[in-house]
Amino acid sequence: MKPTQKIVAVTACPTGIAHTFMAAEALKKTAEIMGYDIQVETQGANGVNSPLTDAAIAAADVVITAADIHVDASRFTNKPIYATSTSRAIRETRTVIEEAILQGEQAGKDIYVESFANTKSYAPDQGVDNGAIVPPTLPIPIPPTPVPPAVAMPSVDTSAASYRARLVGITACPTGIAHTFMAAEALRKAAVEMGHDIRVETQGSVGAKNALTDEEIAQADAVVIAADTHVDLSRFAGKRVYETSTKQALKSGRSVIEAALALPEAAVAGLPAGSDAAGADGYLKSVQRAKAEQSAKRSGPYKHLLTGVSYMLPVIVAGGLIIALSFVFGLKPEPGSIGDALLQIGGKSAFALIVPVLSGFIAFSIADRPGLAPGLIGGMLAANLGMGFLGGILSGYLAGYIALFVREKVNLPANFEGLKPVLIIPLLSTLAVGLLLFYVFGTPIKAVMDGLTAFLQSMGQTNAVLLGLVLGGMMAIDMGGPVNKAAYTFAVGLLASNIDQPMAAVMAAGMTPPLGLSLATLIAKRLFNEDELQAGRVASVLGISFITEGAIPFAAKDPIRVLPACVLGSAITGGLSMLFGCSLRAPHGGIFVLAIPNAVTQGGLYVVAIAVGTLVTAVAVTQFKRWQPKVQVEPKPLV
Repeated sequence: MKPTQKIVAVTACPTGIAHTFMAAEALKKTAEIMGYDIQVETQGANGVNSPLTDAAIAAADVVITAADIHVDASRFTNKPIYATSTSRAIRETRTVIEEAILQGEQAGKDIYVESFANTKSYAPDQGVDNGAIVPPTLPIPIPPTPVPPAVAMPSVDTSAASYRARLVGITACPTGIAHTFMAAEALRKAAVEMGHDIRVETQGSVGAKNALTDEEIAQADAVVIAADTHVDLSRFAGKRVYETSTKQALKSGRSVIEAALALPEAAVAGLPAGSDAAGADGYLKSVQRAKAEQSAKRSGPYKHLLTGVSYMLPVIVAGGLIIALSFVFGLKPEPGSIGDALLQIGGKSAFALIVPVLSGFIAFSIADRPGLAPGLIGGMLAANLGMGFLGGILSGYLAGYIALFVREKVNLPANFEGLKPVLIIPLLSTLAVGLLLFYVFGTPIKAVMDGLTAFLQSMGQTNAVLLGLVLGGMMAIDMGGPVNKAAYTFAVGLLASNIDQPMAAVMAAGMTPPLGLSLATLIAKRLFNEDELQAGRVASVLGISFITEGAIPFAAKDPIRVLPACVLGSAITGGLSMLFGCSLRAPHGGIFVLAIPNAVTQGGLYVVAIAVGTLVTAVAVTQFKRWQPKVQVEPKPLV
């Protein structure tokens, strides 16, 4: 039997919009990459697009139907038919094509082949009763006798009520007790009655329960948010999201679900993997994807620490820049003057919150809302005991894990469960954290912090340069990964102790990799392809904005040559910044902080340090690429 070479396909979904066309595009792109000829017909809300001709069907070796509704298969008589869902065609395109080809060749031309993984379309003679989807049965042979062309197929209702939808939801109310769980139950009950699947995450006073997974969100047809408080919607990008109140969900869960499914399909950007748009847009998508992958890899204590740092940053930025502005009116402003007011706002208010916020949100990341109160109180106590940011980190972990333990292990009668989040957990965990800090950890952590502060304030020029070299190299070695974040967190934490030279070195070193690679694309254009040349222009903007991840797409393509060049340039920048005695009051902002008076000391030399590191990176990467062995392209044999 000859190898399968020609494929025809039909894609269809109940709404006939996003999934229909995404599945068609995925099949076309992947089949072309695999070397097969394919024609795809889409059956959407606007009718049939790119209809298959009789000649195309006759020449096809196999038929793929990627559909979530009934598809008329009568015209595919004597053809092996492989049926699957649109979602599987989108997510596992290559596997779908390989299975269709393999089973089509094995079965010959008299078997209807069906994929049982996430399948919602069935053989034509299984029928559709009033638009309802019939459960799959064993593969059914299609008789070789032709079907009369005048056979009329029953009309199929593709409305939201006629298919089994997958939904996810979140319920939340200010107290996080009664309405949260009652609304979740109302939505679950309504979904079951309507024949749909739903999973509801409850964000109650004891934290998130029944948390939604990334896979469940990806497979969902719509999202229902029944909440009376703020809910983070960032993880539902590209999904239909219907927002309402818990009261409405309790009153009419059915109408809420119907409204969610009636929403238009959300715009879905991008194509299947490997088909990113070229140029600047594609490069920005690569940077965003790299940052998302870095975030996805964070877990456990590392993730909790970075959560605390992310919430702490706005406090430091605001406080540091306001302090810098206060210096415009003198280093020691008169009481009651505008300079004194700015100093009170930035130094004695914003900076007083740095350690409590760090501690509170580390605990929040571990134990959700129950960890926030003991974390904030523990952080304030650590600051008052002189434990600095090290004490804030420790108190955050203690508060989070103790609150989590109390939440999970202390069981109360059902009538008293409401007391746990407002009385039991805050009281017990705050007492435990406070006593541990006061009697066990306070003195030793304070001694460590005092020693570190004294060393950094009194270190000589040689030690300062060495520290800058190390911190600078760490910023470039994994560009947003654990090593980069360790250096950044160290420098940010020192700002709370009024040690700001390491922060200047770290930010300058973080700007160097994308700036150096951008410069390299200008001085050695022949070493880069057209996409990289366009990406270089975008990298320059990301570089001056202190987005180190802007260099990741370059490093991912050629890590052996790009990474050493970036580390070298960043290390030199960090060392020069420390050598010049540059200091920085703000932990972010890139080159734009230079416009704020007194935010950066030795501003001219700071720019010199960045420029030198950028030049070193560019020269190093171009030189390394010149040493790259040329790829020998072997001539293709004549057929």
